[in-house]
Amino acid sequence: MAGAYFDVDGTLVSTNLIQPTLFYLVNQATPVQTLQRLGRALVGAPRMAVAELVDRRTFNELLYSSYAGMSEDRLMMLADEVFDRVIRPAVYPSARDLVRRSLDAGHDVIFVSGTLDFILQRVADYFEATEYIANRLELKKGTATGKLLKPVVAGPEKARLIREHARARGYDLDHCHAFSDSYSDLPMLSVVGHPAAVNPDKRLAWLAKAYGWPSYRLTA
Repeated sequence: MAGAYFDVDGTLVSTNLIQPTLFYLVNQATPVQTLQRLGRALVGAPRMAVAELVDRRTFNELLYSSYAGMSEDRLMMLADEVFDRVIRPAVYPSARDLVRRSLDAGHDVIFVSGTLDFILQRVADYFEATEYIANRLELKKGTATGKLLKPVVAGPEKARLIREHARARGYDLDHCHAFSDSYSDLPMLSVVGHPAAVNPDKRLAWLAKAYGWPSYRLTA
């Protein structure tokens, strides 16, 4: 058996981590709560924008701090709506075919994403993925604290998580595949024997061409 590790945002869907978060912020129990959360998010937006360019882990931690105070019940209640209204319409036309190709080849398909676990579970079910590795919110007494549980799934940490996962499942990494759209996922792509670029940004497209990696466009 071999594993096929897929990034999700930008790779299989056109959304990023921000759109589901905005959905939660604008769908609070009362209009006042919605305005309060949106206001705090706007204040923190410049810092978050810098973090996205410099440190993906910090970006994830800042983004998910906006969930502080949300009840676990509300998080779960809205998860289906987030998938149906935000994520599923953003699935690239050929994305399911690419995932199916890995499944048909006998590979386990593992999604590795900074998305929250209760959202990524629904995405994984839709694609019939085998497993997923996702970010998890800390919950205390049924309420989100705004902190992420370790490990934070972002940047170079993805590579370490893939190595650990492959070791636990008995995969030979030389026979494993990885798919991503972003140069920031170069560590993740580099730990497997068969990396591939999917809807790549400019730097990753150049690198894939230089190394002869497969490159896919799923937008049509």
